[in-house]
Amino acid sequence: QVQLVESGGGLVQAGGSLRLSCKAPGLTFNSYDAKWFRQAPGKEREFVAAIRWNGGRTHYADSVRGRFTVARDSIQNLVYLQMNGLKPEDTARYYCNTEGYCAGAACTNVELWGQGTLVTVSS
Repeated sequence: QVQLVESGGGLVQAGGSLRLSCKAPGLTFNSYDAKWFRQAPGKEREFVAAIRWNGGRTHYADSVRGRFTVARDSIQNLVYLQMNGLKPEDTARYYCNTEGYCAGAACTNVELWGQGTLVTVSS
């Protein structure tokens, strides 16, 4: 099954930091915008951050702006989410999303998601 793979989640105290990573084994997505979403228990999935395909522009939800930073490494074919100043309300499963991908020379605009990585922030 073609999907993204997120990693880096875990348990951290309030005020702490985590860095999430997103990769696409066997694929590349450097030509596509990428986003991070999160879903807390009992709540709907919400947008967290986005980065353009070339890394030239980023966008953040108001709730994380100034604390989270999204970046990408086109050589390593990775997207990151650096999370600082974590709060208990940041507790959620975090998902990576891309608007397309390439398998070798074949590219498609089919959206990809991962299984998510769990972030738990204790007070």
